[in-house]
Amino acid sequence: MLGLKATMSVIDNTGALVAECVNVLRNPSSRGLARVGDEIVVVIQKAKPIAHTTGNVSAAALAARVRRGDVRRAVVVRTKKEIQRADGRVVRFDDNACVLLNNKKEPAGTRINGAVSQELRYHGWSKILSLAPKVV
Repeated sequence: MLGLKATMSVIDNTGALVAECVNVLRNPSSRGLARVGDEIVVVIQKAKPIAHTTGNVSAAALAARVRRGDVRRAVVVRTKKEIQRADGRVVRFDDNACVLLNNKKEPAGTRINGAVSQELRYHGWSKILSLAPKVV
């Protein structure tokens, strides 16, 4: 569960490294706390510098890049708080992580680095699951 001002790592290739939660959008039942699969609004706290290349860089690739201070929407994909599954297993991760979204509610990046939780499937984020190298 992530509350306001919670920091998390960004695990896609948009250039963002660390993000801070400023609003929880898709979880009316948890009173402002985000779980895996919830949509949140984040502020980018740390990002990779944008290289000024003159090569073959598409406009879509440049639009997906983020800077420090950008306000974006994201989906929570991992939490330190344990998740109770229906079969009795408990799953927890070492860190909190998210994936940034574009205006069409699709992942902004083209790759995801690291494992994501299986609970994303139940919240309708199958595109993120297909990009992820490992689903736990």
